[in-house]
Amino acid sequence: QVQLVESGGGLVQPGGSLRLSCAASGSISGIWAMGWYRLDPDQVREFVGGINWSSTGTNYGESVKGRFTISRDNAKNTVYLQMNSLKSDDTAVYSCAARADSSVRIQPEDYHYWGRGTQVTVSS
Repeated sequence: QVQLVESGGGLVQPGGSLRLSCAASGSISGIWAMGWYRLDPDQVREFVGGINWSSTGTNYGESVKGRFTISRDNAKNTVYLQMNSLKSDDTAVYSCAARADSSVRIQPEDYHYWGRGTQVTVSS
């Protein structure tokens, strides 16, 4: 089993920044691609972005391109989501997910493990 725990969420004003972290523990030996998703107040899930094992490949949802950046530190078993120029539409619960493969996927059903999420609220 793999456990994923997100942190770093909170309340931020429009135009501000936040950095989310996703710490992995458990049986994580192997090659894992990681993804970030968000669930908005209307319960719509959206792919935010993903990163492959070696950090040589990333993929982002259209609504966050150019504003959000995913990175990872495999030595710390941690993935990060840097969010800049935040908008009210970015308000959501952000969750990370892991898949036991090196390549990034967009569909949530392709991920094997999920964290519980962290709330991000963008409001003045």
